[in-house]
Amino acid sequence: MKNFSTVSTRLALAALFSVAAAASAAPLTCEFRPDAPDQHVVVKGDTLWDISGAFLRQPWCWPTVWGMNRDEIANPHWIYPGQVIWFDRAAGRLRLGTQLSDGLNDPSTTQKLEPRVRTEGLGKDAVPSIPPGVIEPFLTQPLIIEDDELKGAPRIIATQEGRVFLGKGDKAYVRGDLKGNSSFQVFRPGAPLKDPVSKQVIGYEAFYLGTLKLQAEVKPGAGSAVHTFAVSTANQEMGKGDQLRAVPPTPMQNYAPHPPGQAVDARVVAVYGGVTHAGQNQVVSINRGKLDGLDIGSVLQLYHAGRTVSDSTGQKSWFGREQQVKLPDEEVGSLFIFRVFKHISYGLIMQVTAPVEVGDVAKSPE
Repeated sequence: MKNFSTVSTRLALAALFSVAAAASAAPLTCEFRPDAPDQHVVVKGDTLWDISGAFLRQPWCWPTVWGMNRDEIANPHWIYPGQVIWFDRAAGRLRLGTQLSDGLNDPSTTQKLEPRVRTEGLGKDAVPSIPPGVIEPFLTQPLIIEDDELKGAPRIIATQEGRVFLGKGDKAYVRGDLKGNSSFQVFRPGAPLKDPVSKQVIGYEAFYLGTLKLQAEVKPGAGSAVHTFAVSTANQEMGKGDQLRAVPPTPMQNYAPHPPGQAVDARVVAVYGGVTHAGQNQVVSINRGKLDGLDIGSVLQLYHAGRTVSDSTGQKSWFGREQQVKLPDEEVGSLFIFRVFKHISYGLIMQVTAPVEVGDVAKSPE
């Protein structure tokens, strides 16, 4: 399977979002590729991951080789087309420059800069980090509903004129506590997600149906206990029994890769879309979340879990049974975490060398 850094130059998103490696995390060595170029002129369509992949064995290490501290990586910084990334081999660092002449191979012709910290927001021409087209649907739609979120969620109890399904503009009648919200997503819980290790249900992959807008809220003391909504969008058919969740605020789509602040040992719970194998740029869910030390931008290494085999060459037990031996886990790629729930996270598969399967291991970089 192709390497992410050679096929993803159109993928998007830039830099950083409330990210800092914990002080207690063990330092990691970011190794440069032996064939790393002396410099790279940034062009439209480049990504930070791709550029870094040309210089580094681990592309997600770019905040480290920029020499960024914890305060700096908590704020966005941008790199733009026309700038020059050059490899300071003596210092073992990447540096940013602005081209001053046509002498592309002469470091003396570049103005040497550091990545600038900016707080005014995302520049439209900024070099991106990971693909928005792949992950955007996962940023605002619920998609994963954890057990406690199902309890007491507002629900549609009746439809306009008794219709079986609702379309755009139709009225829906809802019961439940709106908690001061007026815009809601409508979802239908789907198949349960089971932890591959404990076999316990840890959540549900929800079917996103559309959105509702509040028209008339029940007033205290009113004879009716039903709120009136209108359908704003209808991606799929919705009707009685479907549940509501407040529309989350639009997230800042800025990400910086970093190792988790604490050791994480997770398993792939599901491949989005209901299939059993996933490849490059596909989304998977894992059985660890914010309560386990994951945050947005965490990078994990993916492994095929080693099989347990019988050792027919070794000494047998006194029952005549062959000894059972577990084979080593085999690394197959990287996982970039871009949305985190309490016990579950969504990750984008990067740099994959073999199909990722449900039950595969995802753990902190070594």
